Amino acid sequence: MTIHRLALGALLCLSALPVLAQETAPPAAAPAPATPPAAPAPKPATVQVSILTSEGPILLELEKERAPITTSNFLRYADTKRFDNTTFYRAVAVPNAPELGLVQGGIKFDPKKVLPGIAHEPTTKTGLKHVDGTISMGRNAPGTAAGDFFIVVGDMTYMDANPSAPGDNLGYAAFGHVVEGMDVVKKILAAPRSPTLGEGVMKGQMLAAPIKIISVRRVAVPKPAVAKPGQP
Repeated sequence: MTIHRLALGALLCLSALPVLAQETAPPAAAPAPATPPAAPAPKPATVQVSILTSEGPILLELEKERAPITTSNFLRYADTKRFDNTTFYRAVAVPNAPELGLVQGGIKFDPKKVLPGIAHEPTTKTGLKHVDGTISMGRNAPGTAAGDFFIVVGDMTYMDANPSAPGDNLGYAAFGHVVEGMDVVKKILAAPRSPTLGEGVMKGQMLAAPIKIISVRRVAVPKPAVAKPGQP
């Protein structure tokens, strides 16, 4: 009942208050059941690999689901110990920013260790990027990547595939990243280079004293413990 109607009733009969029907609010609607939060997308499967160098260990996480061909190739070299007793032999610093660049290692096209080249997996296919700590494959023409790889220091996304660029625009095949040991990678990048070693664009980029790769091995990731019945 509105205020205006109450005032009118009071004027008509001051001795008797009008009987007002009690107004009840409509029952509140039951709350809608809460929508459970969407489950997070599962993380793509990876595998960890340790590179033990003369300067210390480097722990890698390789994208075996997103870059299966390239990762399988790297693991084949590791499992057959073809990377053992090889080196990081090249370091390329960015002009005017020597703390950035890349270090390259592997079999150095040793005919006794090399396996057939693999199909190229461009970043447009894998969704990976050449950001700080990315490991990627050295190559000449697409399909020639074998047993030589590099790790970037700093973001080097110009190495990603670029379909709009002319010529060979497939970039390099990124396939993982450094989890631990970037200090070792940076130490290799800062190592002295020979002014005379190397051919063509690589002249002056070869390390005067290559850094030894002692071994490359898969790392077993421990599974989380499952509580037994009756245990917290």
